[in-house]
Amino acid sequence: MRKKKKVNANETYMQTVMRRFRAHHLAKISLVILVVVGLAALFAPVVAPYDPDAIVGTFSGAPCKEFILGTDQIGRDVFSRLLYATRISLLVGILATVISTVIGVVLGLIAGYFGGVADMILMRFTDMVMSFPYILLVLVAAAIFKPGLWSIILILGFVDWPGVARLVRGNVLSLRETNFVKGNVVAGMPLRHILFSEILPNTVAPILVYATSVMAISMLDEAALSFLGMGVQPPMASLGNMLNGAQSITVLTSQPWLWLPPGIMIVVLVVSINFVGDALRDAFDPSGGRR
Repeated sequence: MRKKKKVNANETYMQTVMRRFRAHHLAKISLVILVVVGLAALFAPVVAPYDPDAIVGTFSGAPCKEFILGTDQIGRDVFSRLLYATRISLLVGILATVISTVIGVVLGLIAGYFGGVADMILMRFTDMVMSFPYILLVLVAAAIFKPGLWSIILILGFVDWPGVARLVRGNVLSLRETNFVKGNVVAGMPLRHILFSEILPNTVAPILVYATSVMAISMLDEAALSFLGMGVQPPMASLGNMLNGAQSITVLTSQPWLWLPPGIMIVVLVVSINFVGDALRDAFDPSGGRR
């Protein structure tokens, strides 16, 4: 029989969360990977050996001492472009998640706290947005607006909010019936204080967990749209448009350095974010996390 670890009865809530998170070894490894990759992408101008858009070698050159990941079809350094492409993917994932989370939190707070007509209108609008096939909605929006980095960020940000809104609404519906919220109402505390100082802090945990999945999905969507030519446009490097050049059998079979690095990077980022999200879910779980 597995022996349970002794738990300190005097530890704070955040200490409990950190203890549970540290119990997830894959999540800790994933967090280290994300930090290392994030720093490399952030400092890409310093780390990258070449300008990502400069032609510095032979066409489709194989990896060598000078170009550790080879060169692409027009002689640009793949490693340098990979660093800048990772920066773009992380930027899209983070900003799209922030936009969708802010929209979802605000609408969820309004619908859950006020209820009635406001709740009915906002939730019916949310249901309408969620009734459209997600990928179709993204593709239509990408086709309507001019392709580019900021267009993709805004599209993904304004498409991913319904899930956050429903999550927040559900939590607010239960929190508004608690004694500490009712006590603030009776005491005449301003609405701003009740919503953002009493209710929202008690909803941060599920929002944070959900945001990790939104970030992973946003990065995958950006890569897919850029691969289809509807996202980040060349010469700007993104993981998706780097994969776009690997559509021929010749490239797939005899030039793997053109598609393996961006493909592996997408997998590593998304899997790492998902592992961290799973650990956060268990860490914030009031029932005690993993069993």
